[in-house]
Amino acid sequence: MTPVPPGRGPVHDTIGQSVPGNIRTTYGVNLRSHLEVPEINRSTHPVDPWRWVETSPKASALGVSETQFAVANGYLGMRGNPEEGRDSHTHGTYVNGFHETWHIKHAEDAFGLAREGQTMVEAPDTKTIRVYVDDEPLRVSEADLEHYERSIDFRDGILRRELTWRTPAGKKVIIRTTRMVSMVEKHLAVMTYEIELPEEPAPVVISSQVLNRQDGESEYHSAETVPEGFDPRRSDGFDHRVLEPVVSDGQRGYQVHGYRCANSGMSIAVAVDHEVETEDEVDMSVESDDDASKVVYHAHVTPGRVLRLTKLAAYHTSEKVPANELADRCARTLSRARDRGVEDLQRTQRDWYDHFWHRGDVEVDGPPETQQAIRFNLFQLAQASARAETYGIAAKGVTGSGYSGHYFWDTETYVLPFLTYTVPRFARNALRFRYSMLDKARARARFLSVKGALYPWRTINGEEASAYYEAGTAQYHINADIAHAMVKYLWATGDQEFMIREGVDVLVETARMWVSLGFFADDGCFNIHGVTGPDEYTTVVDNNLFTNAMARFNLAAAAVACKRIAELGDGRWAAICRRLKIDDGEIAEWRRAAENMVIAYDETLGVHPQDQDFLAKEVWDQDLEHPRRPLLLHFHPLVIYRHQVLKQADVVLAMFLRGDEFTEEHKRANFEYYDPLTTGDSTLSAVVQSIIAAEIGYCDEAFEHFSKALVVDLADVHGNAAHGIHVASAGGVWSALVSGFGGMRDYRGDISFDPRVPAEWGALTFRLTVRGTHVRVRCTHTEITIVNLNGADFDCTVQGQAVTVPAGETLTMGLDERARACLPRAETSTGER
Repeated sequence: MTPVPPGRGPVHDTIGQSVPGNIRTTYGVNLRSHLEVPEINRSTHPVDPWRWVETSPKASALGVSETQFAVANGYLGMRGNPEEGRDSHTHGTYVNGFHETWHIKHAEDAFGLAREGQTMVEAPDTKTIRVYVDDEPLRVSEADLEHYERSIDFRDGILRRELTWRTPAGKKVIIRTTRMVSMVEKHLAVMTYEIELPEEPAPVVISSQVLNRQDGESEYHSAETVPEGFDPRRSDGFDHRVLEPVVSDGQRGYQVHGYRCANSGMSIAVAVDHEVETEDEVDMSVESDDDASKVVYHAHVTPGRVLRLTKLAAYHTSEKVPANELADRCARTLSRARDRGVEDLQRTQRDWYDHFWHRGDVEVDGPPETQQAIRFNLFQLAQASARAETYGIAAKGVTGSGYSGHYFWDTETYVLPFLTYTVPRFARNALRFRYSMLDKARARARFLSVKGALYPWRTINGEEASAYYEAGTAQYHINADIAHAMVKYLWATGDQEFMIREGVDVLVETARMWVSLGFFADDGCFNIHGVTGPDEYTTVVDNNLFTNAMARFNLAAAAVACKRIAELGDGRWAAICRRLKIDDGEIAEWRRAAENMVIAYDETLGVHPQDQDFLAKEVWDQDLEHPRRPLLLHFHPLVIYRHQVLKQADVVLAMFLRGDEFTEEHKRANFEYYDPLTTGDSTLSAVVQSIIAAEIGYCDEAFEHFSKALVVDLADVHGNAAHGIHVASAGGVWSALVSGFGGMRDYRGDISFDPRVPAEWGALTFRLTVRGTHVRVRCTHTEITIVNLNGADFDCTVQGQAVTVPAGETLTMGLDERARACLPRAETSTGER
């Protein structure tokens, strides 16, 4: 396919004269070298390709371990706090979309600024199960432990822990626990707690609790858990009581609490039910008030006998349904779970994950720790998206309160590719969520004095929540990111019905916004001014390349979608025209804007400027030691904005998403220019840099960037894993594997492969689902094997050669020197690229 020309925008010969002459050859300015990848302590975190394991309760910082051992299903998430509740960094149980609102106070106000802040609310916590032996409490961080292992299994999503505790009185206690958030029963969490005294009898007390940690104080809300210091990536706090009690009831082992959020009006109900199994006699007592309830079991445990507690918890939330009705729903959820039993619930959980891995696993013939980290990232994508359904996918999923639980453009750009090509139903749900926000996006467009719809940069309920508009609201590119994800979904699935019923509305309204926002200059070029691209270290600029390239796609895609629906001739196009008030003249204007979009190119440096004035800025050359990173925590924004320095890949990301519009020469020149200017202060950057580096044959750089992204949360590379999983980075890891090293591209529905398997690996194997056909692809340095597991014939190209793999058959073909270029240098003929 012939690449689209660079564009007709103005080019100034003087641009870039302040740039050091060696920046593109020797990386004389290299702002990304600070990101050293911390070593993972393998004595406390042993390698296991299917589990993440710790062998000491002090293996990692508390907040980091709570994130790593969180269990979630996209709707409900529980951080990996110890069952006993102490010690903790951040207790957290979260429900997707459950939030409180608050009025944003601007020091200097202006028309159209965001008015309503939104922050994820901690749902009542049901994880805590405290145990006392001889009235001595178990506190894992201080206990005399003869044995300890905690693991989360990627094959079933169950958090397991087994420890042997020697009490101060010398008694041996064996404790086994499990925690699971169900993928099958969306609203359900299942916990078990087993106690065995193999040597001596002892009185044992188990206190199972429900705690409103959002508003509660005293023992279960400690001030020491509040982080110190400035960091805009953390969640916002509240200065008022958030959860207003509505329901507080229970009998024996069944307890229910219901609340209403003070400002947002959202409601939540939480119910727990218990079952105790033992041969010993057990007494039970109950304590309850508005913010806490305890079911306490007393037993004298005999040696060799096991005391087992099963705790079922149900969560239901709503924007409109009162808490009383939600309490009834909780009761039904628990009744169904009781009837099924724990073993059946865990078995169906395993079945669910078997299917997930069958569709989405990625395998490498390489170090087992690499395989472990890959599956950890893919597992997190399942936990963030599987049951999100009518809600979005937050930046931290439901594993932490980072970024206040907001949804960003991260979802469409980094998470949707994985979902689209492995479990497309999840992708469809995420896109339908954006459609449900369309009316609020239309209202937001009116505030910003443009037509159509303008999606918020960060939000929970559809309202813009970014008070810092320069680096937030000005990121108009989110419109095109959503449109791009919708069209890629259509190409991959052939789901025309979704596009006709809902998707076309989004494409039309976002296209209208671009035509309204931009303008045709005297030379006939279409310009877009006053926007911020993905790189938040360069704000409110003219003709940002990423924004313009993506807007061009958005405009053209809207025109094509309308044309194809009209060609169906079944009457639905007429209904769409009436609903959206479209005419042929408007569609023609979209095409004209797309065809004349400014995509600037600097002839002197041979690169695409990130924006109209970027190359005229001074290159950042300050001495930057690691403690002063990321820059946003140590420098005033104006200091950053006036330099050539990037938080994350911008032009490089455009070259991945719109790769058929750039030549290989453009990609190489742009990568060489922008890669050393990119700090990597954003976790969204390394994966994209890895993909383009692989495509242009820079294998070492590709593997270096990938290695950093792979362990973002496992090694806490950016120092903020305690706030929750970096879900977009996890999605980017999949893209780096499949699109980077596997060389997979999908332009206009035509799948192609051009692999670049790293020298460190012998092979890479991944799965794809394309228009209902499930294939397995295995790449080495010399050949590619495609297995058509089911469905229709699979058509694709391999290094430019068209091939067809019939259903049920396997194709193996050799690869040329481009794939072999990534072999270890000793195995190549010249030792050079």
